[in-house]
Amino acid sequence: AFCFQSSISPGYCWPFQASRSQVDIWLPAQVRPSAITVQHPLQKSSALGDISSAPRDFTISGVDVEGEETLLGRFRFDVEKEPTQTFPLQV
Repeated sequence: AFCFQSSISPGYCWPFQASRSQVDIWLPAQVRPSAITVQHPLQKSSALGDISSAPRDFTISGVDVEGEETLLGRFRFDVEKEPTQTFPLQV
């Protein structure tokens, strides 16, 4: 499975190996992202009615061309809300 999918149907999630994981995204040019969007099916849409694998707390950081890391935000995906949630980044 991939981290980036066009489908959020049950069974097409990116599985973590443990309760924590990390994704590194390298872009060919410098960008200034303003938000990040996370999607996960609602419990009623889940084939087993189990959404325990849904993301919860996560951190977004950026790295500049010199390799300096900057915290862009700490967020919580709320499984009781919409399946698609957008979080504004600190820029």
